[in-house]
Amino acid sequence: MTPKQKKNLARILVALALFVGVFAASESGALATAGAAASINPLYVEFALYLIPYLIAGYDVIANAFRNIGRGQVFDEDFLMTIATFGAFALVFFPESEPHMAEGAAVMLFFQVGEFFQDYAVNKSRQSIRDMMDIAPEFANVMRDGALEQVDPYEHSPGDEFIVKPGERIPLDGVVTAGSSQIDTAALTGESLPRHASAGSAVISGCVSLTGTLTVRATKPFEDSTVSRILELVESAADKKARTESFITRFARYYTPAVVGIAVLLALLPPLALGLPWADWVQRGLIFLVVSCPCALVISVPLSFFGGIGGASRQGILVKGSNYLEALAQVDTVVFDKTGTLTSGVFKVTSTTPANGFSRSEVLRLAAHAEAFSNHPVAQAVRNAYAKEAANGANAAESSQSESDRGIDAAMVREVRELGGLGISARVGETTVLAGSAALMEGNGVAFQAPSQAGTVVYVAVDGVFAGSIIVADAVKPDTREAIIALQEAGVRNTVMLTGDKESVARTVAAELGIAQVRAELLPQDKVAQVESLLAAQAPGRKLAFVGDGINDAPVLMRSDIGIAMGAIGSDAAIEAADVVLMDDKPANIARAIRIARKTMRIVWQNIVFALGVKFGVLALAAFGMANLWLAVFADVGVAVLAIINAMRAMRA
Repeated sequence: MTPKQKKNLARILVALALFVGVFAASESGALATAGAAASINPLYVEFALYLIPYLIAGYDVIANAFRNIGRGQVFDEDFLMTIATFGAFALVFFPESEPHMAEGAAVMLFFQVGEFFQDYAVNKSRQSIRDMMDIAPEFANVMRDGALEQVDPYEHSPGDEFIVKPGERIPLDGVVTAGSSQIDTAALTGESLPRHASAGSAVISGCVSLTGTLTVRATKPFEDSTVSRILELVESAADKKARTESFITRFARYYTPAVVGIAVLLALLPPLALGLPWADWVQRGLIFLVVSCPCALVISVPLSFFGGIGGASRQGILVKGSNYLEALAQVDTVVFDKTGTLTSGVFKVTSTTPANGFSRSEVLRLAAHAEAFSNHPVAQAVRNAYAKEAANGANAAESSQSESDRGIDAAMVREVRELGGLGISARVGETTVLAGSAALMEGNGVAFQAPSQAGTVVYVAVDGVFAGSIIVADAVKPDTREAIIALQEAGVRNTVMLTGDKESVARTVAAELGIAQVRAELLPQDKVAQVESLLAAQAPGRKLAFVGDGINDAPVLMRSDIGIAMGAIGSDAAIEAADVVLMDDKPANIARAIRIARKTMRIVWQNIVFALGVKFGVLALAAFGMANLWLAVFADVGVAVLAIINAMRAMRA
C-alpha cells in the first residue's frame, strides 16, 4: 500500500468512526436531549455533528468539483457527489421534510470508500507492469585497465564486449564469447525453467545469469534491445482502447449530463407545475443524482482490460492494447505458419538413400561440401550430419557453427552457384555436384528416384548422374498436439496451416497434429492471399488470428485480424508486426492467451450489465418515490465497489 493510500485509509477510518458515533447518538435520542438542555434545536446539533465526518471524508471531492467547474469540466463524479450531498444537508431547511444529513454524510463517506478500492485495484493491476519495468538493467560491466567498471548500457555499441556476473541482468542483446551459465528468462517468457548459455549462444537483455560469469559481445544498441522494445510496448499498451472501453467513455460523456438534466426537472417541475411538496421532489432529484454517477462503468471496464493485459504479461504473453485483447476474445480461426511455429525450426537428416553405386557416406560428403557456404537451415542440417559422421559419432549436430563444419575441406569447393529456390551447383574437387530439389534435377536432365519417406528431400547428382537423396525433417514441438486440442476446447472452430514446404511434408505434420486445413508450397505473397481468402469467409463478429515466427511472416501478421508472434524475443520484425507477442515459443500459450482474453471480456460484460441494471432499476424507483438515499448509496458506491472487485479477477490469469 502506498503512503497516499495509507493516508486516505486513515482519513476514511476517522470519518467512519465519527459518523458511527453521531449516528448512534442520534438514533438513541442523546442529541435531542443535549440540544433541548442547551436550548438549541436538536436538528441543528445533528447538522453540525454530521458535517464533521462529511468534511473530513469529502473536502478534496468538494474542492475538485469547484476546481473542475472553473475549468469547464462540470459533469464529473465529484460534481455529482458534491451537489447531491449539499442537497441532502440543505433539506434541513425544509421543515416539512425528514432530516437527511446522515444520508448526505454517508454518500460522501462511502464514495471515498469506493475511491479507495478503485485506487487499490488500479495499483494492484499496475504491479505486473512495475514488475516488468524491473527487468530494465541499470548498468553493464566493462573491463578497463584490468578492473571491472559499471557503465550506462546506453554507452555500448554493437561489437562492444561486457561481462555479466552471477545474479546480474544481461544489459544488452548479444552473443556469448566466453563462459557458461544458466539463464533465468522468467521475466520475459514466464518460463520457470532456466536455459543454458555458453560460447556461441545468443542471449537477450533483461534475463538473469544464475550460475556463472559470461562475456558477451553486444549485437544491438540498448535502445534497440529486446528489453527496451518490450518496455516501450508495455508502456503504450494502455493507450489503445478496446471498442467496448471507448463506447463506455462516450456513453458516460452523454449519459451524465442527461441524467443531471432529468434530476433537475424531477426536482423542479412537479412543485412548480403541480404544487407538490418541494422537499419530497428535491429528495427524489438528489437520489437521481447519486444513482446516476457512472463511476462503476468508467472505473471497472478499463480496470478489467488493464488487469487482463497485466495478467497475460505475467504468463509471458504481451498484448499491445485492450483493443487487441477484445479482438482476441472473438477469434474462431487460427492460422499457423509451420516452420518455427508448430515445428522447432531445427532440421535434422533422418535418412540418406544412395543410388547408382554411390555409398551413403559419399552422398552425404558430396552434399555437405556443395552446401559448405550456404546459410539455409537444410544446408546446415546436411553439414551437421556429415560433421557428426566425420567426427566418428561425436555429437556435432548440437555444436556451434564452427564445429559443425568439421571434416569439410573448403579448399575443395569452388564455382558455387545458388540456383534461386532450386538448390546449389558447385565444383567439389574434380566433379560437378548438384544438390537441391526435384526441379533442379529435372532442369538438368538428371533421372532420379523420389524416396517414399516424408520430409524435405535434397537430391544429389554428380557429373549429371543421380547419386542419391537425403531426407531432412523438422521435428514437431513436443506440446504442439496438446496446444491444438486446447485451442479446440477453447472454442476455436477452424485451424489452418500455411507453409512453403512440400505438400507431402505439410500433410504429414497436419495429420499428426489434427489440423483441419493445409495450404502448402506457398511463397510469402501466397500466404497473404490465403489469409485474405479466409478472412472473406469469416462469419460477422468473428476474428482470424495468424501465428508465425515474425520474420518471413510479417506481411501476414499485419494483414490478419490478430497477428501473434511466436518465440519472438529478439525478433524485431515480430515485435513490430504482431499484435500479441508470445515471449516463449510454446504453442500452448496461444490457447492460454485466448482464454485470458475471453475471461476478461466476460468480466467486462458482467460489470456493464450489473451496473446498468441496478442503476436503471433504482433510477426508476427514485422517479416514483420508492427509493431513499441509502438505496442510492448502494446503487452508486456499492455497485462500483462490487464491479471493481469483480474487475480484479481479470488479473488472475
